Amino acid sequence: MTSDPANNAPAVTRTPVPLIPGIYAPTMTFFDPVTEDLDIPTIKQHSVRLAQAGLVGLVTCGSNGEAVHLSREEKAAVTKATREALNEAGFTEVSVMVGCSAQSVRETVQLCRDAHAAGGDYALLIPASYYRYAMDETAITDYFFSVADASPIQIILYNYPGAVAGIDMDSDLIIKLFQHPNIVGTKFTCANTGKLARVALETDSYTPSKKGSGYMAFSGMSDFIVQGLAVGGSGVIAGGANVAPKANVKVFNLFAEGKIQEAFRAQALLAKGDWVLTKSAIPGTKSAIQSYFGYGGYPRKPLQRLSDERVKQVAEGIKELMEWEASL
Repeated sequence: MTSDPANNAPAVTRTPVPLIPGIYAPTMTFFDPVTEDLDIPTIKQHSVRLAQAGLVGLVTCGSNGEAVHLSREEKAAVTKATREALNEAGFTEVSVMVGCSAQSVRETVQLCRDAHAAGGDYALLIPASYYRYAMDETAITDYFFSVADASPIQIILYNYPGAVAGIDMDSDLIIKLFQHPNIVGTKFTCANTGKLARVALETDSYTPSKKGSGYMAFSGMSDFIVQGLAVGGSGVIAGGANVAPKANVKVFNLFAEGKIQEAFRAQALLAKGDWVLTKSAIPGTKSAIQSYFGYGGYPRKPLQRLSDERVKQVAEGIKELMEWEASL
């Protein structure tokens, strides 16, 4: 039994919410604009808004959630609040994935245990990378297998070279890691659809049209939902879904319904707006939420707040996307 640092309650055995194809958002972590303390009411409000828009899963404490700015206790509190908000609003079928990455196997396993105790269903993990010189394929495999052996929740691999000193897991390695029964998917933020296609084929991934092995092959950004689905993907875990969740769901649904040309046209419109959010990163995504939904605030330092002029530019840059979002 492990303890939940959010409330010191022992972890309980429970069945995780199943992963299904669709749109997942790596949720933002919201802070008091003066103290930078966690803003739990806004975290809950945001989680429910995304579920109401049709998202099938949320990811707490990921890159968009400023996990590197959170203490262990805060990570547990964010996950706990998210699960509570979803349950209280009746969205018990929406899964909660939790970023649990750390630089040692020991700490990563502890974060997985914390996530489970706080209500998380799955862990999202990037490779350890601080000692980049040592992280060859053997070390990466040992890292993931060691964590998977000990984690109380199943693992989604997170291939994001930009966050791990350029480590880019190739399809052969990802397929090798798939052999562990506690590793059940991959998020491809590398945006390599060829790699996604190879992994989806070899793992018999779960798609809108077939359950396959149940393995989840997720695109990692809103601007290649359709491209990922077209080569056997399961959906997307996308930061842009924090801002325009209904548009992301619409693109997915059009493809799933066989309306391929409509899906590609919708994807183009989504990609245009999502690029504005991608370029402005976490501060811009939060400012977009503030501009269009009245909450959002700012990132924790050292990330900088946008100038008033830049806030206006971001809002104007996604205006077309948000008009579409409002119509759905």
